[in-house]
Formats: sequence, C-alpha cells, structure tokens
Amino acid sequence: MTGEWVAAALVIALANFVLGLVGFGNGLVAMALLPFLMSPVTAIAVLTIYTVALSTAIFVPLRRHLLPGPVLEMLVGTALGVPVGVWILRVFPISTLNRLIGATLVLIVLLDWAGLHPKRLAGRGWSAGAGVLAGVMGAAVGTPGPPVILYSATQGWSPRTIKANLQAFFVVNQVVILAGYWWAGVLDGPVWRLAASFAIPAAGGTALGMLLFNRVDPVRFRRIVFALLLVAGLVLLVRG
Repeated sequence: MTGEWVAAALVIALANFVLGLVGFGNGLVAMALLPFLMSPVTAIAVLTIYTVALSTAIFVPLRRHLLPGPVLEMLVGTALGVPVGVWILRVFPISTLNRLIGATLVLIVLLDWAGLHPKRLAGRGWSAGAGVLAGVMGAAVGTPGPPVILYSATQGWSPRTIKANLQAFFVVNQVVILAGYWWAGVLDGPVWRLAASFAIPAAGGTALGMLLFNRVDPVRFRRIVFALLLVAGLVLLVRG
C-alpha cells in the first residue's frame, strides 16, 4: 500500500460520499483530484465502473419517486453523445484532457456561483439535449452530471424525485459509456484491478453519504465542495 494509493482511496471515498449524499457530483470531485494521481483515462474508466454499481444502490430505495418519461428522453440523447465522448477520450493527449477537465470544473463553478440557472426549461428538446451533452462529457472527461443536473433543477421536482431520476439516468448512461470504453479498448486488466482495489473506499463513502442524506446541510457542504473544485480546476488548467 503506497501513499499514492491511500491518497487515491481517500479521493474516491470523498467523491462517492458526495454521490451518496446529494445524488451527483462524484465525477466532479474525483476528476478534480484523481488526474494528479493516475492517468485521466484510467481514472475516468474506474469512476464509471463505480457509478454504475453505486447509483443502482442509491436508486433502489428511491425508485417510487422516479418519473420515467424525462429520464427516457435524456437517455435517448445520451446514446447519441457517448460515441463523440469516447472519440475525444481516445484521440486527445493526456495534457489536453487534463485542461479540458480543468476548464469544465471552472466553468461549472463560475456558472453556479453566478446563479446562471434558468427557472424553467420546458419541452422534450431540453431533456434530450441535456442527455446528449451528458453523454459527451461523461465519456470524455467523466463528468456526465452538469447538463442533467441543470435540467433537473429547472423542472420543479422534489429533492427525492431529482435524486431518483438522476440515479436512473446515471446507471444507464454509465453502462452505455462502459460499452463504448470496452469497444475502444479502455477497459483493460489494470483498470479492473484498480477498480477492485478501491471498491471498499468507494462503497464506504457512498454508504456514509446515504446515511447522512437527511442530517447534513447540503447547501453548506456543496459550497465547500465547489470551492475546492475551483482550486483544482485552476491547477489542472495551468499544469495540464
């Protein structure tokens, strides 16, 4: 067990704690820090494996709050976006991916802090469009959440419905992305071994987040997380 492994295990536990607590954000947290510890391509693939399993576990107790229609519309879009994201992942060099991740993190944080969220996005085109962007971003940089989170925030859904819909979307979205990674040769032996080695921290972080879902002030916690994301994003932009 090396110091690098311990650091990566802590990052993965923290990222999945955020997922268990608020239903999204594991990709943002993990990809802000894991590229300092391993190849971004490897980190994205490992994170995708976890998201399939852990989002399923989160979804099960919330399944009665699911709204299938909007989720299906987002999934149609994500099927179109994933091939583009896989192509980006395979073609661009690691330094470019790091800077792309950094730019994505900084943009998301600045938009959130500026409060640039539309109050209402009506119509199927918005849900499908969010799915397309989630497919591209999820496959390319491991962060499928922002487009569908923004869309969900404009629909007037309850917190439990938002969380249920997002988990249902993430499970299928990440399975589609995993299929793309398998086709592109990304899911090799080292990736699966790393995923197995960090399984306990990932599951433990998720379980703790689920337990604290109704006890922690998510607004305050989210502010801290986003401040850390901004710093990490700026570092990735500069370092590449």
